[in-house]
Amino acid sequence: MRGWGAVEAAELKRRLLGLLREDEEFRYAVAGLLGLDTILLELKALREDFNEYIKLEEKRWGENEKRWKENEKRWEEAYKRFERVEEELKALREESVRLRSDFNKLYEQVSRRLDSFERRLIALGARWGVESEEAFREAMKGILERILGTARVERWTYFDSEGEVFGRPAQVEADLLVRDGVHILVEVKASASEADVAKLWRVGRLYEKVTGVKPKLVIVSPFVDERAIKLARELGVEICTET
Repeated sequence: MRGWGAVEAAELKRRLLGLLREDEEFRYAVAGLLGLDTILLELKALREDFNEYIKLEEKRWGENEKRWKENEKRWEEAYKRFERVEEELKALREESVRLRSDFNKLYEQVSRRLDSFERRLIALGARWGVESEEAFREAMKGILERILGTARVERWTYFDSEGEVFGRPAQVEADLLVRDGVHILVEVKASASEADVAKLWRVGRLYEKVTGVKPKLVIVSPFVDERAIKLARELGVEICTET
């Protein structure tokens, strides 16, 4: 039986080879079957590669989506911080406007009181005849206190070791009024000269250096030299006088 089977296999092989040589249609059919198997194998490999590509793309999309969400969260946090900063800036602007308004009101009040003081000074100078510089200055202290209400006139003294006021080390004195945070250095003179204006300006500069507060400078006098008035305008010193 085994020999018979081998004979049949050999015969089948011989016939197939003969058909491949002699029968063109059969030959093409066999070639087509062999090519189909190759195509099917290639398609299978291509599908596997495609599935792997899809998995990688899904992984990338997942990572990108995660990054997008993180970026979106960062943008939301940044926007919230921006809103807080904007609100703080708005509050600061409103506070600045309020402080400026309060300062303007205070300045107007001080100016009105100084105007009132000027009128009283003129009347007082005419009545007393301005007998002495010291008596005149002491009298003015009481009037200043009454005009400015809660403000009290004090004597500010400081030893100027560097000689900024007089050009040599010396004791420096000036009348000081403090009201609602405004510091006013007042020089009360029976008559004021250019030198008096320059001296008060130097005292104000020393006061700012010592205390860290820039004072308002005021000279009160019924008689002020024209050159003193000009210098006062240049240095920002306010003059209260009948002229």
